[in-house]
Amino acid sequence: MAGPGPGSGLGPGDGGRRGAPRRPAAREPAARTYARALPVVPVRARGLTIEGADGRRYLDCVSGAGTLALGHNHPVVLDAIRAVLDSGAPLHVMDLTTPVEDAFVTELLRTLPPGLADRARVRFCGPVGTDPVDAAVALARAATGRTRVVTVTGADADADADETVLGDGDGDGDGDGGPGRERPAGLLLEPVRSEAGVRPVPDGLVRRLGARAADRAVPLIVDETGTGVGRTGAYWAFEHSGVTPDVLVLAKAIGGSLPLAVVVHREDLGEPERTAGAFRGNQLALAAGAATLAHVREHRLAAHAATLGGRMLTGLRALAAEFTCVGDVRGRGLMAGVELVAPDTAPHVTAHGARPGTAVRPGTAAELATAVRRECLRRGLIVDVTGPRANVVRLLPPLIVTEEQMSAVLDRLADAVRAVDRDRPGGPVPLRGKRGPR
Repeated sequence: MAGPGPGSGLGPGDGGRRGAPRRPAAREPAARTYARALPVVPVRARGLTIEGADGRRYLDCVSGAGTLALGHNHPVVLDAIRAVLDSGAPLHVMDLTTPVEDAFVTELLRTLPPGLADRARVRFCGPVGTDPVDAAVALARAATGRTRVVTVTGADADADADETVLGDGDGDGDGDGGPGRERPAGLLLEPVRSEAGVRPVPDGLVRRLGARAADRAVPLIVDETGTGVGRTGAYWAFEHSGVTPDVLVLAKAIGGSLPLAVVVHREDLGEPERTAGAFRGNQLALAAGAATLAHVREHRLAAHAATLGGRMLTGLRALAAEFTCVGDVRGRGLMAGVELVAPDTAPHVTAHGARPGTAVRPGTAAELATAVRRECLRRGLIVDVTGPRANVVRLLPPLIVTEEQMSAVLDRLADAVRAVDRDRPGGPVPLRGKRGPR
């Protein structure tokens, strides 16, 4: 039977490529946000570069929201996938043990600190990001017999969280702690809260929380879904603080660009309840993941991320010094956020928000961030927008980014910010620390 012809949208013909950007609006729900914000139809990709159906090339600093540690179509990943395909091995076997799975687990344990690796159990979950978190929470509840799980949020970094969130020590809810301070089943934290606007949790706070959790026999659950595999300049972001978690949640980059999610936990916590899931045995993801973990370790790409990430943050902070529409710049390694602020109130905005009495107009900063993303795209740079106010431009370049590529990323972003600052209503505002127009 003949295959789909050009223009059907189902084949590689030019007609299909031209029609692809228009069809999703009629076929898919509005929740498909990336396609609306980034109207690019990728047809080829390699490393940091994506080529669109229109022939344009882009530098991809979204990296699948951090999934592509080695960028697009890295040779070691492709070789690992081809090896499984050529071997005749089954591509999916639920969670039966296979040589491919064994190789993945062996490599994963090799990357973990001895305090966890020596007594670890590895559980594969469904590929959706919430699946491993749910499994980790269920494990902590079953191990402790308690139900409440405390999550470290933005407010915790500004409060004495280590004194308030972990209970009174004996778990009975009486004494000076009161019922509101009964010990939780677990303490869940994300070392860098990416979706919250790329906010690193201070290492000192992580250490205090980890020590207090250990004193009270509260399992420490660290979610490395977006921060693991070298992204922050250490192989695992928890290593910056010197704390070893009891439960580790992993996804995204560990699959080497394919869907894979894992929970690693101390063996003495027992076994989590068995949950239904048909996607735990994806052999291609396990092979791609093992190849990625090994390549990052062997080529010391975490150290490379620390070096290039430091350069990236320095360049981004130069933007904050030049443009009043750029507020806080934060991040760790190759994970950075540039917070846009309303220009008319920018001098009164700090890293912790608006100064009391300052009226920041709703939506203005979000519109600026959207405009910066649009101008970046025009210049061949793909960036993301995140944060609860949708006003943080996020950069997640792959770990294989070069010095030359980083220069191009920073130049294009700076040019995009300059264009937005120039074209916004009212024109540019004065440079910080200077008087008069630019």
